[in-house]
Amino acid sequence: FSGTEVDPGKWDAQIGTGCPSLCGWGNNELQYYREENATVDDGMLTITARDQNFGGAGYTSARLRTRGLGDWTYGRFEMRAKLPTGQGIWPAVWMLPTDSKYGGWAAGGEIDIIESRGCAVSETTGAIHFGGGWPRNTYLFHSYTFPAQDAAEAFHLYALEWNADEIKWSVDGKLCKTRRKDEWFSERAKNNPNAPFDQPFHLIVNVAVDGRFFENTDQRADLLPPDAFPQLLKIDYIRVYQWAE
Repeated sequence: FSGTEVDPGKWDAQIGTGCPSLCGWGNNELQYYREENATVDDGMLTITARDQNFGGAGYTSARLRTRGLGDWTYGRFEMRAKLPTGQGIWPAVWMLPTDSKYGGWAAGGEIDIIESRGCAVSETTGAIHFGGGWPRNTYLFHSYTFPAQDAAEAFHLYALEWNADEIKWSVDGKLCKTRRKDEWFSERAKNNPNAPFDQPFHLIVNVAVDGRFFENTDQRADLLPPDAFPQLLKIDYIRVYQWAE
């Protein structure tokens, strides 16, 4: 992340609350996404979540995506990041299908590289979502516990390697989970064992405030005092590699 602003040739800023078609961004999130909450300085991307009333929401944050600017089928996705901490704070680096040829969410698939609950920064989580369209979708989830400094205390290296047969997650060079193609399926392409993870996906980087990730917990952001904000997601770099062939 060079220069003094987010590169519009690589990143598109999504704006608003998701309304009217996807209010709360489909997850009961409470923030309004603003372009101004994503900044670049000293070679670092910072996404800032604020306790701020704007556009009918009680919080602001940012959500960036590469759709139409960076779309990949298979590769290694690597990022060095330091995550925020606080109840109801939900940073994520994840992927959605660009054209979703197998149908709407989550029939087209979703790949979560990093997801973190700000109330549980001793671990990071990853997942894949697949199957049919909501509510006939399903998912596979895993977590990784940091042996020393947690996700908010230090920068860590997160990576995902994705090919036709498997998806692998690693943290600081340590493999933490492998999912193979016999573990996922597509309701619309039952004879294709690689579907839905055989199509172009794009990256999304965001910090949400509250949402379904905190269901059945008492870790709501509205329990945080105002001085717990701003909450910062800092990313040193994101790199995408593909095999030469």
